[in-house]
Amino acid sequence: MNKSNDFASSALRSNMQRRDMLKLMGAGAAALSFGGLAATQAMADDATVAFWATATLDIGDKWQEFTRQSGVSPEFTDNGNDVGPVVARLAAGNANDLFDVGGFQGGAERELAKQGLITPWDVSKIPNFAGIWQWAKDIPTLTYEGKQYGIPTVVNADSIIYRPDKLGKVDSYGVIFDPKLKGRVAMEDAWINSAIFTAIYLKEAENKPIKEPGNLTESELGLVMEFLIKHKKDGQFRTFWNGWEQGVQLVANEEVDAMTGWEPIVYEGRKRGLQVEYAAPVEGYEGWGNNTVLLKGATERGKADVAHKFVDGLLAGLYGCELGKARGYLVPTDNNLAYAKAHPDEYKADDVSKLADHVKAKFSGKVYWQNCRPDNFQLYEEWWQKLRNA
Repeated sequence: MNKSNDFASSALRSNMQRRDMLKLMGAGAAALSFGGLAATQAMADDATVAFWATATLDIGDKWQEFTRQSGVSPEFTDNGNDVGPVVARLAAGNANDLFDVGGFQGGAERELAKQGLITPWDVSKIPNFAGIWQWAKDIPTLTYEGKQYGIPTVVNADSIIYRPDKLGKVDSYGVIFDPKLKGRVAMEDAWINSAIFTAIYLKEAENKPIKEPGNLTESELGLVMEFLIKHKKDGQFRTFWNGWEQGVQLVANEEVDAMTGWEPIVYEGRKRGLQVEYAAPVEGYEGWGNNTVLLKGATERGKADVAHKFVDGLLAGLYGCELGKARGYLVPTDNNLAYAKAHPDEYKADDVSKLADHVKAKFSGKVYWQNCRPDNFQLYEEWWQKLRNA
């Protein structure tokens, strides 16, 4: 891989670990799902879609029912969730020859569009697009030059894990940098999350000149990273954790009182009998999405129409209900609740409603979007290595 695509060594490790986390929780997806194989063999080739996506977007055996309802049979392949190699395989490899639709961590759409590796969606051919919640449609990386290159398929937002028995209520990232908690806090060893958390705090709490925390300029990035390096040298952080298990253990072993991290760590901590909460920070959440793109190869092979039909199926309700049940992930549409009410033997409408309300509440306030491919991503990598070496 050339250097321009070698940025993900730390940044996307975070998201790969999310997949590992789900496997450890018993909710992981296989690398290649053959759930719809029988249906695929029974259908014409133009009714199949090769779906190259993050493993957590796979619904296994439920693809058979999806095929029955939508008329499209997905052939699912795990893309590893690492956007660097994904871009490389699309640009210089054979991915566009093999796959029709991609499910990628948000942020790469504009670069892929600039390189002509993906083609825009015609939302008039996706009736269920109209039902996507407006704030999800407004995710900034979904469009390029006025065209819709990404469909928001999964959304959520991250913040701070903390112990209320030690700290009371926490509602600010400032807790992570509070000198009173020296050695009792932690952040993740990945700029894709930790740099943006810090940028959000500096922008909102300390009024530093930062425009977009998810896409820092060279000077903004320097400000953020120097701030983190200083605090690391001062002994502020217990550690920069790496991986789901270490994140859980920091909480389980009571090594930290607060840390930035993924919300499922809170749920896992509670399963282990721990008193942990997830903060609603006044400075805002870090929003993230996993978005669906139309690969150039599909258009060239005449598969665009069936790809549109497939994406419409993702938004129809079944997929959202199953993904919420299996992963706790949200497809941003009311179709999930309507489907659950129509299929009470399979899904609990109350659970679907609670998940939607929970995520909606996060996005009702300030949210700054994660960006796995910021303009200065190479500088992010260089600065993060400096932090590790500090």
